[in-house]
Amino acid sequence: MAYNRRRAGAEHEKMAGAYLEERGYRILEYNYRCKKGEIDIVAKDGEYLVFCEVKYRRGEEKGYPSQAVDVRKQRILSRCALYYLMEKGIADVPCRFDVAAILGKDVDLIKDAFQYRER
Repeated sequence: MAYNRRRAGAEHEKMAGAYLEERGYRILEYNYRCKKGEIDIVAKDGEYLVFCEVKYRRGEEKGYPSQAVDVRKQRILSRCALYYLMEKGIADVPCRFDVAAILGKDVDLIKDAFQYRER
């Protein structure tokens, strides 16, 4: 059977979601899509609204998963987060960008992985 990237992505997002829930996060939604792009997981962690990007690698041959969240990807996620806040009518809530880096079966959570990037 051929490797299905979309199904594999969904499986890794659920894996990351379970990992976050074990650490007290409350998942609000998976795969938030807007015209600016997509956010893998939107969650609450205490007072923070968290926008979490999930990156998976089978092995380290192509680099560590979090390295794939480059400046370009950070800009896309920032625009999506701003769109999410406007669409939901949310203001004055502290927000954070986390990255769930999955290497094989190991999850590494990087809290506050980057700041909002306008440019």
